[in-house]
Amino acid sequence: MTPPLNATDFFSAKLRFETDPADLAADRAGGASPLVLDVRSTEAWRQGHIPGALHIPGAELTARADELGTDRDRAVVVYCWGPGCNGSTRAALSLATLGFTAVRELIGGFEYWAREGFLVESHAGRHRQSPDPLTAPAQT
Repeated sequence: MTPPLNATDFFSAKLRFETDPADLAADRAGGASPLVLDVRSTEAWRQGHIPGALHIPGAELTARADELGTDRDRAVVVYCWGPGCNGSTRAALSLATLGFTAVRELIGGFEYWAREGFLVESHAGRHRQSPDPLTAPAQT
């Protein structure tokens, strides 16, 4: 019988397997560039995505996993639309099942990335929106 998971173990594990937009942006700015994987639909991708992200819709991920390269220990951050979408959770599980060892999920997905005012890329080019004070408090 497996012992019950305690709060310390749960939250330690949670922090190992998730990242938030500010931490991802800081990692990228600091040169620690994980592979960023967008698993949303093609239509959502065209509306806007994180610059430099690789787009593989979730339903195609297992068949196209070779596009992520052969290094199964490479850091990968997976995202979908927003906090109500569990597509990135499914994709992260698929990658872990395929042997990827450093997979994390982006908390809040693309929605939080854009709402925090980070750079977004679309067919119209690159842009930022003003940070939403509910997700990225304004500096005073």
